[in-house]
Amino acid sequence: MVNDKLLQNLSRNLLKILDDDEYYDITIEVGNDPYVNIFRAHKVILYYRSPYLRRILSTNKKKDDKALIHHIKLPNILPEIFQIILSGTLL
Repeated sequence: MVNDKLLQNLSRNLLKILDDDEYYDITIEVGNDPYVNIFRAHKVILYYRSPYLRRILSTNKKKDDKALIHHIKLPNILPEIFQIILSGTLL
């Protein structure tokens, strides 16, 4: 059985990943001019946070794609809403 301390540490580590600006693997351009924000994120987290994003990421996946960082545009989503999807908090 996994102990509580291990789960707490794992939770803290996962929260740090959300704020990690160094090891992200996707950028998401959200909103329309002049209210555009670009978020740095991790595809695996987005994949499990939202069925909508899961469909987008699955559709855009290419077997031979060697790009390290991908970029998608979501003009119909407000930056504030995407921030909640990504981290559960407002900007």
